[in-house]
Amino acid sequence: MALDLLDRPAMAVATHTLPAPYLLFLGDTIEPGFAKTAFGLRDWAPERCLGEWSLPSATVSTGLPRLSPAQAAAQGARALVIGVANPGGIIPASWMPELLAAIEAGLDIVAGMHVRLASLAPLAEAAARHGRALIDLRTPPADLAVATGLKRTGRRLLTVGTDCALGKKYTALAIARGLAARGLDATFRASGQTGIMIAGQGIAIDAVIADFAAGAAELLSPAAAPDHLDVIEGQGSLFHPAYAAVSLALLHGSQPDGFIVCHQPGRAAVLGSPAFRVPPIAAVIAQTVMLGRLTNPAIRCVGISLNTAGMTAEDADRVIAETGAEHGLPAADPIRGGAAFDALLDACQA
Repeated sequence: MALDLLDRPAMAVATHTLPAPYLLFLGDTIEPGFAKTAFGLRDWAPERCLGEWSLPSATVSTGLPRLSPAQAAAQGARALVIGVANPGGIIPASWMPELLAAIEAGLDIVAGMHVRLASLAPLAEAAARHGRALIDLRTPPADLAVATGLKRTGRRLLTVGTDCALGKKYTALAIARGLAARGLDATFRASGQTGIMIAGQGIAIDAVIADFAAGAAELLSPAAAPDHLDVIEGQGSLFHPAYAAVSLALLHGSQPDGFIVCHQPGRAAVLGSPAFRVPPIAAVIAQTVMLGRLTNPAIRCVGISLNTAGMTAEDADRVIAETGAEHGLPAADPIRGGAAFDALLDACQA
């Protein structure tokens, strides 16, 4: 039986119109993986990014011009976007002077942290005094329903990972864009704060109460025309000791017909949990199929996405070819493109 989610009580995926252009704030970040929001905006919404700002102790940079909040405001910036997704989604006290300086310079603040901006009294008071907005994107829609697990119309593709912060969002964006360029009816569905900033709508799955997380994933990719494909941004990893629960809820709720495993060759330890090793691709495929069959018995892996950043073109081509041959699946780095990525798009389209 197919379920039309439109039969449920009226609910809507949160839609956001953010004040642009942005000044990207990197805080005191020294781990590039935790600055994925800044990098995602730089790479997928460059027209909205004016510059970056960080504390002196930060070692990560997007390569954008370094501007203070006052300098950015003078050049037309309208908001400071916190470009960090740190463990726990906290806003350290060390950031507070810079955030206050942004408000005083006339900038709104946009964040996708678990900590709500308005819950921090100094920020709330400063924003009220200067007439600035505090915009939290990790706020799920109200009145979410629990998941039904019932099949719905349309097709779905989910990106899953051997770890977090290695390319699930980039892969989903690249595939949705690539298929749309071929004339297919494909939509990117954002499930995290960076994707929401890029797409302008979505649900931050990791901010949803656990009982409703799979239901939120159903809402994120509702019933659609039979030939429509939702390309859903994955979160975390089924093998991550901290974030596997989010990955599982997204898997069950999105009911993907196909999935793509995202992996970064050479990464040995799980990000943020160095005592845990990154699992092999084959283990992720087997685990995803086993768990995904609960809500879609026909689930299958359609390909592999490799993050080959930092490799030479020759090394990347070799690793891509070897990985595809080892698993009998199309493999590609979506950012490098080329014939390998065309073959991956073919598999997604099939």
